[in-house]
Amino acid sequence: QVQLVESGGGLVQAGGSLRLSCAASGGIFSISAMGWYRQAPGKQREFVAIITARYITGYADSVKGRFTISLDNAKNTVYLQMNNLKPEDTAVYYCNLKYGERNYWGQGTQVTVSS
Repeated sequence: QVQLVESGGGLVQAGGSLRLSCAASGGIFSISAMGWYRQAPGKQREFVAIITARYITGYADSVKGRFTISLDNAKNTVYLQMNNLKPEDTAVYYCNLKYGERNYWGQGTQVTVSS
């Protein structure tokens, strides 16, 4: 079974940095894309960043210039480098995998940014 395991969340002061990682496993040989979404309390899950197997990236306007997504295609692992974090970035961050005709989700990792 395809599984996504996330790590790197935690508590950080405003202006600080965190790096999230998400490793996909379960007999995966070639992904289509991996990305990150987040959900803050009382809000809908929202898109954050995406990267394709051809290393084409896309970002939400709210994180553009602060976050960087990267992909180790050979390891089926996606990273999210988050710099200059703001309290509004506080959310549960979910890894997403597009593989074949399916979308898969990680369990979520909490990011809390204190002011």
